[in-house]
Amino acid sequence: TEESVLRRLASQVTFQLERAQLAWPRFKSNPKLFLETGLSELLQALRRTFARPYLRHGLLVAIAIVVCVILSVTLWERRHAGNTDDGDAIDLTSTRMIDLRETQPSNDSQPGVGGSQNANGRVGFANGRGEGSGPTPARAQGGGSGGNHSELAASIGRPPVPSEIPAPITRVYDRLPSLPVAGLDIDPVLFKQLPYPDYGDLRSKSTATSNGPGQGGGIGTKKGLGDGDGDGNGFGAGRDANMGTGDNTRGCCGPGGSKNGNSGNDIERIFRQPEVTVRARVISKPEPQYTEEARKAGITGTVILSVVFDRTGQVTNIRTVQTLCCGLTEKAIAAARQIRFIPAMRGNQVVSTYMQLQYNFNLY
Repeated sequence: TEESVLRRLASQVTFQLERAQLAWPRFKSNPKLFLETGLSELLQALRRTFARPYLRHGLLVAIAIVVCVILSVTLWERRHAGNTDDGDAIDLTSTRMIDLRETQPSNDSQPGVGGSQNANGRVGFANGRGEGSGPTPARAQGGGSGGNHSELAASIGRPPVPSEIPAPITRVYDRLPSLPVAGLDIDPVLFKQLPYPDYGDLRSKSTATSNGPGQGGGIGTKKGLGDGDGDGNGFGAGRDANMGTGDNTRGCCGPGGSKNGNSGNDIERIFRQPEVTVRARVISKPEPQYTEEARKAGITGTVILSVVFDRTGQVTNIRTVQTLCCGLTEKAIAAARQIRFIPAMRGNQVVSTYMQLQYNFNLY
C-alpha cells in the first residue's frame, strides 16, 4: 500500500513538472497574456464550482453554525465571568465566609466601635442609652478628621481624650512628650478609655503606622485635628467637633452606645456595586502561577473567588466560589491578595465593596 501511494505521488510530481515545462515557453514569450489567461481559467473554475446545486446553501448553513457557536461561547463566558473592573502569602486559614445577601439599613449612623450588639445608644464609645451631656433630650452630631498627607490609610488605634484645646495627634502618643497632649473636641460623656497602645482610627483595619492622607495634624482623610472621616476636631463623619454625623450638636442624656451601625451612610458597611458612586479601579492584577502538579495532570479550568475590595486598599474576606485541584485554587488566592486598586467611593467617602474575581488556567 505504501509503495502504491509513493508511486502515485511520484506520478503527480512528474505530471506537474511536465506541465511547467510546457507552460514555460508561453510565459517567457508573453508573461502578461499568460497571467491573464491563467486568471480567466481560475475564475471560470470558481464559477463552475459555485454553480453546483446546494453549494451556496451549504456555505450559508456552515457560516450560521460557526456564528451560533461563537455567540454561545461569548454569552456563557459573560455569564460566568467575575468583575475585575479588581497578602502576598498563601494563607487559607485566613479565608473567611461572607454573606452576599443585602442587609436592611437603619436610619442611624453609629461611629462608636466595640460595644455590645444590644447597646441602644447611637454614638459614643461606652455602652449606654444616652448621647451626651446636653440639658434636654437630643441626638449628638458632629465629627472630625485630619492626617499628615500619608499615602497609607490611617492606622487602627484609640481616639485621643476629650480636650477643650485640641492638639496634633502623634501616632505613637508617648514618643514625643514635648508636644501637648493630643485631644478631641468631643463631649466627655461619650468618651471611653480603650485598650489600644497608640492613637488611631478605631474603624481602620490597617496596622501600618500612619495618620492618614488628610491634613491638619489629626487622623483621617480630610482636614482638622480630629479623628475619622469628617471635618474638624471631633470624631466621626460629621463636622465642627463632637461626634456622629452632620453639624456639631451636643446630645442628651448619658453615655453613648457603641454598637456598629449598618445605616446606608455607614462607611464600615461593605457595599454592593450599584450602591457606590465610583467603582473600585484595579491598578495591577498579577496572574497566578501554574503548579507543576496541575501541569502534569493536564488540569485546566477556572477559579472564581468572592472577595471584598476594602477601603484600606487590601483584598479581604476571600471566599472560594469555584475551585480547582492541584494547588491552583491556592495560587489564585495568593494572586488575589496581591491586587492593587483604588477603593470605591460613595459620595465623598472611601468605602469597601464586594467583588468577584475569575482566574482562568489553560495549557497551551
